[in-house]
Amino acid sequence: MLCVLGCSNTHAEDPSYKFTTGVYALSGSGLPNSHGLDINVRQNSQIGNIWVAWYRSPEQKVSQARMGWDKSFEMSRWRVMPSVQTASSGFWGGSLSVETGDTLFAGLGLGRTNLHPYVNLNFDPNDAWMASVGYRWSSLQSLSVQVVRDNRQNPDQQHLHLLYRTPMPDGHRLTLDVLFKSGLVEDRMVQRTGMSVTYDFAQFFTRIAFDPVINFTPQNMWRLSIGRRY
Repeated sequence: MLCVLGCSNTHAEDPSYKFTTGVYALSGSGLPNSHGLDINVRQNSQIGNIWVAWYRSPEQKVSQARMGWDKSFEMSRWRVMPSVQTASSGFWGGSLSVETGDTLFAGLGLGRTNLHPYVNLNFDPNDAWMASVGYRWSSLQSLSVQVVRDNRQNPDQQHLHLLYRTPMPDGHRLTLDVLFKSGLVEDRMVQRTGMSVTYDFAQFFTRIAFDPVINFTPQNMWRLSIGRRY
């Protein structure tokens, strides 16, 4: 989905800039292997999070520039989180999510696009509804379940996330995201399990992920991302 609950996913010290480089490797299903590189810069400010990014895959002959904005608004007992995105090739999209609760929390969201070509590096369905529920021990430790289900072109496609964040020694943080996905891939119903592991240091962070039948295509993807906060 374009931006689900927790769009403003900031570190404890809310740095002004975040620079991320991601390397993507696709393989399997008897298709040629391919690779991709994505560079993303995000700025946090009072007007929200503004980001610009560029993706290129030479084997797939794909290159796309992207940019977007998101922000969290506090409204009484509710947190309202809109987002908008655009990309070269004429793509536009957006999402709106609402969340309530502090220790025990729950939320709903909806995303929509103009269906133009888009390099979906969020990996969840973009034209979809979302629901989540979770528990926070603190601002740095939480456990949540989130479902994202396509409700436009491919209503059979669904992602179910089990997400756990916990503090580590020296102010570090560990995030585990176990993904259960189901849906049609080339007219065949599949069910797969993936996972990502993110480790946040004081200024640097790294993430490794395995995502089967990526974006409901026949191939699997490994992802490695590294970044720095300024």
